[in-house]
Amino acid sequence: MTEEVIVICPMCSPKEPVGHDVLRPGQNPVVQCHECGAVHPATIEEKKPVNTKVIVSKGEVSFTLHTNIDAGEVIYVDDEIIVDDEEADEVYPIIVTALESGGRRVEKEEIENIEVIWGRATDEVNTKISVKVRNGSVSVEKRVSGEFEFIVGEQYNAERKDFQITKIKIRGGGFQSRKGDRVPAKYIKRIFATEVRKKGWGEAKTSWSSKRSGRY
Repeated sequence: MTEEVIVICPMCSPKEPVGHDVLRPGQNPVVQCHECGAVHPATIEEKKPVNTKVIVSKGEVSFTLHTNIDAGEVIYVDDEIIVDDEEADEVYPIIVTALESGGRRVEKEEIENIEVIWGRATDEVNTKISVKVRNGSVSVEKRVSGEFEFIVGEQYNAERKDFQITKIKIRGGGFQSRKGDRVPAKYIKRIFATEVRKKGWGEAKTSWSSKRSGRY
């Protein structure tokens, strides 16, 4: 993720600081303005960590942690961050689902102004799967690492049911339905699939049975 800072832009905003991307960090940083695209040197104050409240959802459970994030950093909804709570001795990778600043929900904000970050843990996720069967459909879940990739057209097993993926619903987006499309589990809203039925005794045709029926 590109580091962002709020500094003066000599081209379009010489009095009010605006958002910039840091192109070159270090003693002589170079930044690019979000507003006008100008690239220029800047003075960036030393960052101090801000202890921030984070509410983490993991499956059906939510819990509160606190993590230190550098001052000046801008957090966006859908950012992926690491929550490292030293007091609780807990570390979770999360996707930011909501931000609260000034008592209201915002899409982005500097960390100093954020009161609460809500996030969804992605170290392990329960992936929901709708499987089309002979008499309708059933829902199953498969617990995997958030980085585990499901592939359209491939076969998997969950809760003793074999299935083949036909399409994948992305969180906050559309569908992936082309054979070979790959989606990490942490981004998946729901998987749609068809049951793969194993042939039982008597279902497979043998040369002897085919001869008896006159269809060999």
